[in-house]
Amino acid sequence: MSLTQRLPRASLTALCAILLCALLTGAASAQAPAEPPGWEFAEDEEAAPTLLALAAEQAVDILAFLAFAALAMVSFLRKNVPLKYVTLVVSVLYMGVYKSQLISVVNIFGTLTANLPVFSYTMAWYAFAIFTVVTTVLWGRVYCGRICAFGALTQLIDAVVPKRFQLEVPANVERYAGYVKYGILFAAVGYYLATSEIAFYRYIEPFWLFTFDATPVLWIMVGALLVASIFVRNLYCRFLCPLGAALGLVSSVTTVFKIKRWSECSQCALCEKTCEWGAIRKRKIIKAECVRCDDCEILYDDKQRCPHWLLELKRKASATLTDSAT
Repeated sequence: MSLTQRLPRASLTALCAILLCALLTGAASAQAPAEPPGWEFAEDEEAAPTLLALAAEQAVDILAFLAFAALAMVSFLRKNVPLKYVTLVVSVLYMGVYKSQLISVVNIFGTLTANLPVFSYTMAWYAFAIFTVVTTVLWGRVYCGRICAFGALTQLIDAVVPKRFQLEVPANVERYAGYVKYGILFAAVGYYLATSEIAFYRYIEPFWLFTFDATPVLWIMVGALLVASIFVRNLYCRFLCPLGAALGLVSSVTTVFKIKRWSECSQCALCEKTCEWGAIRKRKIIKAECVRCDDCEILYDDKQRCPHWLLELKRKASATLTDSAT
């Protein structure tokens, strides 16, 4: 039984509501303190910038993110493999190296305490956050499979490492190892609520990697993680990421556009063997683990490999022979 099945559905729904509502609302900016009493002289007051003026100042950042989001969605909706890898490279270079801005467990802390950035000065970030929430609600963990720069980096590592170096995690081990990220998420949230301390997040999220600013201990930790990722595909995303756990909880409850399934999927295990994320177990797609990587969806449409289409051809051939005989 998966973690999402063990938790009460009402609890999952409440958690999703908290995440969705708070990410879609900005923290109100503090009001300026009152002027101290004293001599009152007439002076020209500088008008506060309008929201439109602030948007114009941030237009380059906003448009750059929207262009990247468009690229990611086109690659996802078209199920185009070359375009997917272009998106992953752009994610590393743009979201990682250039922006060094990823959705983080810190944003979950801010969501729970209504302490998010001021909207008028961080519009590009809100576009990013809203995009993440909306795509998660509609399709599941698209953010993990396409947008996150660290996830993109590990997928690119996976693409270039020879398969003979990679270890297959046994299904039973993978199932229980997948719970670790939920333990990290709940422990991190509990520790933050108890202490209001956030500096520890760098020890459970390697996203700081793209800032190239860390202590020797952190560099050793992330180096070990990247080396381990050579042998175990997408190790951090599958087993350790607290943000992935949070998005998994949301997607397990709210996903609107689910991956299509053929009636033959109840018998065939081809996609289960193909899935590199361990998200198909006993022929069932585990929505909390699925990052919409496209592998099984491309296979579903492959008329040369998918048993559904092969059986369709056999049925059509049988019907043709029957018609000819009569």
